[in-house]
Amino acid sequence: MTNRNLLEPPETLLPTDEAAQQELDTGTDPSRVAAGHPAFSAAWASLAEAALEAGEPVAAYAYARTGYHRGLDALRKAGWKGFGPVPWRHEPNRGVLRSVAALAKAAREIGETDEFDRCRQLLLDSDEAALEATGLA
Repeated sequence: MTNRNLLEPPETLLPTDEAAQQELDTGTDPSRVAAGHPAFSAAWASLAEAALEAGEPVAAYAYARTGYHRGLDALRKAGWKGFGPVPWRHEPNRGVLRSVAALAKAAREIGETDEFDRCRQLLLDSDEAALEATGLA
C-alpha cells in the first residue's frame, strides 16, 4: 500500500543517457556533446552556465532555451503532463532543471522579467530543491 497523494501526479523521472553523461563527465567539450546528443539537456545547461559566467547572457539564453525545450520534450515523453514533481535528486532530471535555471538567470540579465518569473515558478513547482541547488532560492 502506498501513501501517495492521489491528487498529485507521480514524480517524473527521466531515463539516463549514459553515453552523453560519460562524455560530459570526462571533459568532452559541451558543444561537442550537444552536437552528438542534441536531446541531452545537461550539455545545453553546461553551455548556458558557461556563457553566463563569461558575461554573455544572450548566448546563455539561447543555449538554455534549447536545453529547456529539449528537456520539456523528454519530460513529456516520460509521462509528464506539464505539471507535477520533477525531483532534483534524480540525476537525469538535473539537465532540464539546470537549463530552466540558466534560462531564468539569462532572462533576468536581459530584463525579461516575465520569463524569469515563469522559469522560477516552474522550478518551484518541479522541486524546491532545484531552486536552492541552482541559486534561485
